[in-house]
Amino acid sequence: MTTQPSNIPGPTGNGTEPAQPDRRRFLGTATLVGLSGAGLSAGLVACGKETAETAGAAAEQLSHEVAPGQLDEYYGMYSGGHSGEVRIVGVPSGREIKRIPVFNPDPMSGWGQTNESKQILGTRPDGRVRYTTGDTHHVHGSYSDGTYDGKYFWVNDKIHSRLARIRGDTMECDAITELPNVQGFHGVFPDKRDPVDPALNRTSRVFCGSEFHIPQPNDGSNMEDASAYYALFTCVDSETMRVRWQCRVDGNMDLVATSFDGKLAASNQYNTEGGTVFAQMMSAERDACVFFNIERIEQAVRDGRFTKIKGSDVPVVDGTRAASADPATALTCYVPVPKNPHGVNASPDGLYFICAGKLSPTVTVIELSRVLDWFGGKLADPRDAVVAEPEIGLGPLHTAFDGRGNAYTTLFLDSQVVKWNIAAAIKAFGGDQTATVVLDRVDVHYQPGHTNASMSETREADGKWLVSGNKFSKDRYLPVGPLHPENEQLIDISGEKMRLAHEAPVWSEPHDFIIVRRDKVRTRQIYDLAEFPDATTDMTGSKIVRDGRRVTVHLTSVAPSFGLTEIRVRQGDEVTLILTNLDKIEDLTHGLAIPKYDINFIVHPQQTRSVTFTADLPGVYWYYCTHFCHALHLEMRGRLFVERA
Repeated sequence: MTTQPSNIPGPTGNGTEPAQPDRRRFLGTATLVGLSGAGLSAGLVACGKETAETAGAAAEQLSHEVAPGQLDEYYGMYSGGHSGEVRIVGVPSGREIKRIPVFNPDPMSGWGQTNESKQILGTRPDGRVRYTTGDTHHVHGSYSDGTYDGKYFWVNDKIHSRLARIRGDTMECDAITELPNVQGFHGVFPDKRDPVDPALNRTSRVFCGSEFHIPQPNDGSNMEDASAYYALFTCVDSETMRVRWQCRVDGNMDLVATSFDGKLAASNQYNTEGGTVFAQMMSAERDACVFFNIERIEQAVRDGRFTKIKGSDVPVVDGTRAASADPATALTCYVPVPKNPHGVNASPDGLYFICAGKLSPTVTVIELSRVLDWFGGKLADPRDAVVAEPEIGLGPLHTAFDGRGNAYTTLFLDSQVVKWNIAAAIKAFGGDQTATVVLDRVDVHYQPGHTNASMSETREADGKWLVSGNKFSKDRYLPVGPLHPENEQLIDISGEKMRLAHEAPVWSEPHDFIIVRRDKVRTRQIYDLAEFPDATTDMTGSKIVRDGRRVTVHLTSVAPSFGLTEIRVRQGDEVTLILTNLDKIEDLTHGLAIPKYDINFIVHPQQTRSVTFTADLPGVYWYYCTHFCHALHLEMRGRLFVERA
């Protein structure tokens, strides 16, 4: 891996750096910037010429390793992509610590099988989980005083337009909300507003963008008329997880950012053309970053200035361009940005949102005070909110920050991370030809998508570590068949130059992530029995209760035994098995499995979980503990007798 020094030639356009002939020769054409299939293939082939042996030769040995028995400094909260899960990775070690099932059934934990998880996931009339697929993209944490507080983490499901909440104390999903009137739910970001005051009914919010525009209502009555299609921006209450309101926009939305003062949320937009096929989505030279005036929207809802879509009870306000033509009453502001942007990120100082061009070699710096000036009638043209637009390379996607005024943007086509200075970019945009915008480049392998830095979008951005999430690994690891792993690369950004410190394969296909300082997360190791109304409080309370053909089994566990060694039911009975783990020792989790009945779940210390099944197979079935708990773990079992009807 070689690090490009700051004086290596690069893109021109603002006097920052001349061209890199070796890397940009094949990328400098407009056709490749169009991301056609041929262009993408050419980029991959060219990057593949840099072999792992050559690239790894110059990698510096940095102190990223965490010794056995020592803890990482940060939690990396990663989306799992179409696994439907969230993963916790230690940073800087790269050690995977936990996988949290969210939208995906999980046979180890029983997620999607226990009655409690089914209630969160939602079920069909026959009791089966409604959806068994998910596509997580973006993970973000709750804020207090402008920084992470560790209370909650949220993640989206792009496929089924669901928002999930994970408790920070247990690292388990406790709520899922399906957004109405929305498809392609991609971007999500929580409220950073301070303070949040429940006494004033001022709870926090989570903002959600929708990527696909659809006919409204989407009931099959008006499918062919594309003019009836539109997308909605959604606000969800962070505590109740109920949808508070939605805002109609022109075009669609991608990712989401929020301001530290709670006044603005924004989403970058591609396909402002409203196209339904590829060619129609590519005609505009500029798309937009749409800003939402939160106070005005919520006032409009309070005043009753909203409509409702058939089949939904959620208030919908009008944030289209036509409805927001007058800045004095506008709910939204559309700031033009170059083309097909992917990613909008908030700088730690609270001053700027940065959009990455994707099909333009530029990033766009938007000053939030100027957006507010437009809403206040002090700025004539929304484009005047743009204070910088430096050329940094081909295929810019996502931007992270170090808290020292520098930004780090991934370049998908260049296979690089570029470090650039925001203040210098603003000076160059204003005509200062001496301003050095781009400070450093580092090659990554290959085609980086998401990136984040330690505490990046908080007021405590510390500029220690950055991770580049690369979509292709190719020659980096042992071949394992057609599907290669993806490649996460750890970069030290504490000095003037970026330095590659470590890389590791990851299971496909993670998307975005945040890097949270470990003192911000306060987990618990033992539950409280009082949280569970159906808990059995001691081993002698284990019992079987029959009500006609419904049987409830109250079962306890204390290593290495269950409270009942025999359970007798009749063929055809509906059986609800409620298991309480009475152990009070940290990390002493029990499992319970029943052969042939497709039952397997776990229960943590002082926790209660339940499953319901029909005893339709007569015979003897050993139920046993699946989670190692004791030297006599193998002996921890009992018999389920299912008597013939």
